[in-house]
Amino acid sequence: KKGKRKMAKTKVVVNVEIPRNRAELNEKIAELGRNERIRDKITLEMNEVIAKTKDRYADDVKKYDDKIIELQSGIAAYCEVHRDELTEGGKSKSVKLPAGMISWRICPPSCRITKPEVVLELLKKKGLHRFIRTKEEVSKDMVLAEPIAVASIKGIAIISGKEELSIEPDREELERVA
Repeated sequence: KKGKRKMAKTKVVVNVEIPRNRAELNEKIAELGRNERIRDKITLEMNEVIAKTKDRYADDVKKYDDKIIELQSGIAAYCEVHRDELTEGGKSKSVKLPAGMISWRICPPSCRITKPEVVLELLKKKGLHRFIRTKEEVSKDMVLAEPIAVASIKGIAIISGKEELSIEPDREELERVA
């Protein structure tokens, strides 16, 4: 895998072997690289097994999904036809049966907007600005681009880049070892 790697966040571990010199440091970096490569290989194999397992069961799951939808549709059709009987003339919204419960619930209203640009223009033309949301927020990108301009503004702090240790084992060495 070529390209820029993310910097690894290092955790502080007690009781670790610390390299005593530059040669040992180099060996530890090589060992780190070998361990990363083995871990990556195991992860790849694991993901392949998971994908194959999902594929193996997908048809069975699909059959049950289809059967569940069929059963739900039949139950819903029966309940709509016999709603009055099931709810004792609308006295309840739930019916307890030996195998489970059925109930009618009113979902909260929702709003769907198709072609939002057109709707916004129509709302503006009709003077219905109360239905238009305007979101104002500080542009952090602009603040970072011009820190001197906002230096006197209370509540804005420019935090200088945090230094992190990046350990990048040589990938070519890893290929030879694996």
